[in-house]
Amino acid sequence: MKKTKISPDESLSIKLVTQLLPNEDSQHDLYFSIPNEMRIHSDTFNETDFFNSHIKIQCAYYSEQLHLPLVRSRYISKKKGEKSDYRVNLNLFSYQIRIALDADIKAALKLKSAHEFYPMACELVGQIKKLLKKLRRYEPSEQTLKHYFQNADNYLSWHSEQGFLKLLAKGPKSSEFSRERSLILDFCKEEKIHRELHNYNSEVTLDDPNRITNKMRLLQRLIEHGVVFDKKIYDLTLNLRRLVRGLVTGIIMALVMYLVLNARTSFQEITVALIALLGVIYGLRETFKDELTQWTMRKIQHGRPRWRIFFINSADDEEVSRQTINFELIRSRELPEDVDALLQKRRQQNKQPATLLHFSSKNEVRQQEFMPGYEEIQQQITFDLSSFARYLKKGAGKLYSHDGNKVSGQGVERRYQINLVLKYTTDQNKESNQLERYKIIMNRSEIIAIERID
Repeated sequence: MKKTKISPDESLSIKLVTQLLPNEDSQHDLYFSIPNEMRIHSDTFNETDFFNSHIKIQCAYYSEQLHLPLVRSRYISKKKGEKSDYRVNLNLFSYQIRIALDADIKAALKLKSAHEFYPMACELVGQIKKLLKKLRRYEPSEQTLKHYFQNADNYLSWHSEQGFLKLLAKGPKSSEFSRERSLILDFCKEEKIHRELHNYNSEVTLDDPNRITNKMRLLQRLIEHGVVFDKKIYDLTLNLRRLVRGLVTGIIMALVMYLVLNARTSFQEITVALIALLGVIYGLRETFKDELTQWTMRKIQHGRPRWRIFFINSADDEEVSRQTINFELIRSRELPEDVDALLQKRRQQNKQPATLLHFSSKNEVRQQEFMPGYEEIQQQITFDLSSFARYLKKGAGKLYSHDGNKVSGQGVERRYQINLVLKYTTDQNKESNQLERYKIIMNRSEIIAIERID
């Protein structure tokens, strides 16, 4: 069973999804082989800036039951368990509905035939109606708990409406299924009326698309409390950078003072030549200080972990897992033998000069067991590759063809290929270890496909 999967995300992003078990240690390494024509190298690429700006990491409770018919509802009753657990149980149920609904709508949009699309869409409407009915059946009477319910009900009602409107907007069109379209639209109208009857949103908010969207994003974060873990990121190289900067500055200053004292003994008086020489000495100090500091840092920290992330359950402030990350440019001779052998299996025309980028993540799950009903946690790492695309060309001219005496030209786009090797290892279950190569095909505006190479 695969524990780690790579898939496209939005536009120029890819997503690495890993399932983690209680008390499990694992590690995954990603090796990006980036063609030199994309102009990614040490002068144009900064690992720290890319990590802070283009890598997003999230960890949350996970269930294999990701489809609407399988969403568990037994936790939303405040009669089951302590009242203090109501918010967490409500959030688990709401979060599961959102993830399941998004997954099922995404699956429905892949259906190009209207005869398959509309029956599935109507089935989803029936399922989400039942789940929302279950949610509203357990509305608490205590004021201390009521606002948690209202936030969840408001968000799920709006998110469900938006999901089905998106389904109708992007799905196949057919006049044969006007009754099914009306059924879906009636559900959307019912949810809109439900929110109006409960005064969940003010008129000012409803009249401004930006305000209502941002409010729902806030409610989404609120229902993730206790489900999606908080994280604390620590830079492991912070003190090392300070130490290296201090040592380099001290060495350069000692050398400069030595040169200045020698210059003063050579010149008995202050002359233009002495002033010019001192200017050159101090200029050289400023020129080489930063470069020497950066070079020394690269040599010392190469191969060492750079960041450590602690994932904490926001409900009880307990540490769930920790992640140690290294991210850096490497040379071909630093590739592990199995990874290098996999890359060498490429066809000869694909073996072009490339820059190698290594992302390493070591995961340590600290808890012995998770919340009832959850046997795994899911870690998602999203890589935004937009910075890889800034030097790419938009197009590559036209492709000409002829049909008899007629000659026509068709515009073509320039595409680029990044080779990616995924290596996943765990000590607990050797059968889960993975070593796979993928091709990421992209242009300047989007990722066209991610293909796994057997």
